[in-house]
Amino acid sequence: MNPPVAHTASGPSTTPTTTTPATAVAKALRDEVERLRAENEQLSEAVAAHAVVDQAIGVLTVLGPIAPADGFTVLRELSQQTNIKLRQIAEQILAHGQGAALPADLATHLQAALARHHHPLTPP
Repeated sequence: MNPPVAHTASGPSTTPTTTTPATAVAKALRDEVERLRAENEQLSEAVAAHAVVDQAIGVLTVLGPIAPADGFTVLRELSQQTNIKLRQIAEQILAHGQGAALPADLATHLQAALARHHHPLTPP
């Protein structure tokens, strides 16, 4: 039986087109590198989101005033009540902490959440 003929730019080739163990290993390695790149991208995004959320919690502790432990709860409540992703809520809270206005709906929910979780400041 004759080996399959592959066509290249220079004409037909009689190189067999079967997959060798080395080719299979190379493909598996390429697939693994691609999977790791995707995972790295996801982890990088998660770290960035975590930093934004932590900073927003800091803003909420000042606005409330609320305990830092309640900050994430407030962000989660706002996200659920407004159907906006938590990271986007955190970004809007950060912008608000720098003087930007909040959308009216979010501002209303924020005031209610801060009132529910309010902790009076204790003097030093």
